[in-house]
Amino acid sequence: MLGVSATSQFNSWGAKPPVAGTAAEIADKLDPCAWRRLSAGAGAKGERLFEWAYLELADLEAAEYNETLSGLWTRGLLIRRNIADGALAFFATWCPAGTEMETLVAVEGRRWAIEDGFETAKNELGLDHNETRSWHGWHRHVSLVMLAFAMLAAIRLKANMPAPPKSSLPMIRRSRR
Repeated sequence: MLGVSATSQFNSWGAKPPVAGTAAEIADKLDPCAWRRLSAGAGAKGERLFEWAYLELADLEAAEYNETLSGLWTRGLLIRRNIADGALAFFATWCPAGTEMETLVAVEGRRWAIEDGFETAKNELGLDHNETRSWHGWHRHVSLVMLAFAMLAAIRLKANMPAPPKSSLPMIRRSRR
């Protein structure tokens, strides 16, 4: 899945219904019943609900484009509409034929966690605070920052786990005998 701009051109072909134009033009022409309210996953304030529309643009034999893939795959356009202000976001998709829109929405929703992780690494650990002049220097800086971020995430996970149940002293003494 790839985020694209509103001016990106899309066309359908083959047995799919005819669609042509920019992503924004296509979204404007959609039937109101094409939109479905789905969650992109849990956020800090609960479920991240948006309205979504998905158009299949073409079915293609995947091996023609990537020899590691096989079977029929679908090229499509996933559109997200903000419930509050109607702002649109567009995503070009390439997935196995028959993939449900809920699956595509879940995949797109995972981007939020990844972007949030990078933002945290920048703010808290200085991911973007390097003035390296070589690839090696940059690579070492990013590797160390991401290692620190992973360690902090693991520590936070353990720290937020419930404490094990306390054992009574007589029980402990009996188990040692």
